[in-house]
Amino acid sequence: MSTQEVDALAEQLDEFRTVFKRMQGEIARVIVGHDEVVTHVLAALIVGGHVLLEGVPGLGKTLLVRTLADVLDLTFRRIQFTPDLMPADLIGTNVVMESESGARRFEFQRGPVFTHILLADEINRATPKTQSALLECMQERSVTVAGTTHQLEEPFFVMATQNPLEMEGTYPLPEAQLDRFFFKLVVTYPAFEEFELIMDRTTQAGEPKAEEVFKGHEIARMRELARRVPISDEVRRHAIRLVMGTHPESEHATDLVKRYVRYGASPRAGQAVILAGKVLAILDERVNVSREDLAEVMLPALRHRIILNFEAQAEGITPDRILRDVAENTALAVIT
Repeated sequence: MSTQEVDALAEQLDEFRTVFKRMQGEIARVIVGHDEVVTHVLAALIVGGHVLLEGVPGLGKTLLVRTLADVLDLTFRRIQFTPDLMPADLIGTNVVMESESGARRFEFQRGPVFTHILLADEINRATPKTQSALLECMQERSVTVAGTTHQLEEPFFVMATQNPLEMEGTYPLPEAQLDRFFFKLVVTYPAFEEFELIMDRTTQAGEPKAEEVFKGHEIARMRELARRVPISDEVRRHAIRLVMGTHPESEHATDLVKRYVRYGASPRAGQAVILAGKVLAILDERVNVSREDLAEVMLPALRHRIILNFEAQAEGITPDRILRDVAENTALAVIT
């Protein structure tokens, strides 16, 4: 890049950063704590990914998605996934319509998936057939019914939730479908001070509401801008080493990976790490991606993309522990 191009990009990134922080601020008026989760959700939305949230009920996951729709002036739908939910309940179906003259015709009735922001609540409670219908929408951004393809509106952002406590009567997402989620974020309990603020906000008259700060259709411009942030060859190779470090057969694998991992992360993991790293670089007022940016997004980008073996499950080894070991080993390998 020439000096003029760098200066022009820096000016645009300043605007990006201002809008991003305004969105964070408005969401913080409603959502207490969870700052990292909010940042990662916004980053995934901007770069065109989808998010899987894992957490017990009552931690504000639904409220977060609704608030996000308010901030961006986007349409929002919530679907409670249940075992009897059918694909047609999600994507829509052709119905027979009769005109005043008695003529009959098929007309497509859109399902709730035709929205900008979709909350798929407890996605693992639906059958694999229904899960796959949603995940096809996530990948293709379209719905095909009776040979006719219907495009979904942009931006299209899915936030799916899973309850880690109740596993009976559920249908865990297959690994290939989990891979389509940009991030898997773990929502934890609030700290004491945050809990106190939640009680204060929600037990009095007039609960706070977020105001619109950005038009949702302009997300595409922010997405294109984030992709223009440069990344050096050295940092890109570092991202590749992080992903390949999760492959048991790779020369970059650690002893923990070789012992406990069946299959490592896919190239989509590398794409997620780099794209999210570019957003973090912008927020940190830099025009290049650093290895620290990659380290910050490694866990949410990879934790759902590695498959552990039975020995790991028996010994209580978690994906996060494996990934931290990979990150440490890769950092040392680069330094030495």
